[in-house]
Amino acid sequence: MSKSNFIDYVKICCRSGHGGAGSSHFYRDKITAKGGPDGGDGGRGGHVIIRGSSQLWTLLHLKFQRHVIAGHGDVGRGQHQTGSEGEDKIIEVPLGTLVKDPETEKVLFEITEDGQEVILTKGGKGGRGNDHFKSPTNQAPRYSQPGEPSKEEWKILELKVLADVGLVGFPNAGKSTLLSVVSAAKPEIADYPFTTLVPNLGIVKYRGFKSFVMADIPGIIEGANEGKGLGHRFLRHIERNALLLFMVPADSDDIKKEFDILMNEVGTYNPELLDKDRVLAITKSDMLDDELKDEIRAELPEGIEALFISSVAQQGITELKDLLWKYISADSPE
Repeated sequence: MSKSNFIDYVKICCRSGHGGAGSSHFYRDKITAKGGPDGGDGGRGGHVIIRGSSQLWTLLHLKFQRHVIAGHGDVGRGQHQTGSEGEDKIIEVPLGTLVKDPETEKVLFEITEDGQEVILTKGGKGGRGNDHFKSPTNQAPRYSQPGEPSKEEWKILELKVLADVGLVGFPNAGKSTLLSVVSAAKPEIADYPFTTLVPNLGIVKYRGFKSFVMADIPGIIEGANEGKGLGHRFLRHIERNALLLFMVPADSDDIKKEFDILMNEVGTYNPELLDKDRVLAITKSDMLDDELKDEIRAELPEGIEALFISSVAQQGITELKDLLWKYISADSPE
């Protein structure tokens, strides 16, 4: 199996720059032998900043960059010259990235917009020069303030895929095959469970030059909410999807039972997911005749729109796109 370049979890060490020291300088020129204090302030230490980028879809570029170190602030100088600021280090991340504290697992913030910038680790403030400390009773202070020290912190970056439609189903339900048919994505497809080990994204073209994003996540098994199979690691990727497309193969022993298991796993992991719009697709239906379809349709769960599709035979694909677009366009603001 070829190695995937999809990375959705990294732990990095961020070190900001320390502030520059203030200057203890006194004014001197050819006619002034003993001038007053004119020491400048030290420069601010560099920040470590996170910036959202719509051009990225994985944290791969951070996999081998475990340490991000910003520049130090320069010292102040005479004639009230402030030291230069330390170089900021900017970490670009895909939209949907969460930043967590590694000790408490608390979510500090999330990046959801292109160009959004948040300071991850603040640089130290520059120290004040001796000019700030002059007074009527202390007209020649010979001391200045040192800069604030740098900070070193470990942070966890965790990606939740942003997509319009999330594919939910047991292993070998035909999720990757559907994605490869409706989009230009090329997920690995094979006749064994857990072929898909990482999420795959594809852009589905629709009528009138419209499009939407579809996410294929690894198959869910019973007990996934407890960490079985690939568990929580990939269930989180469907939290950001506007619409959930449940996929159950036509050759299943009990379609309604499989659908109920999937609903239970998703709802147990995060009850809010049950409030999302959902559609049921019966895959591999090219092996069914009309009589069998009618029998299956009578046993389908109530309260959810269902349709029969076959990715290989291209059956029901257009109807599926129409149905998905109906839900997506209803949710999106005009």
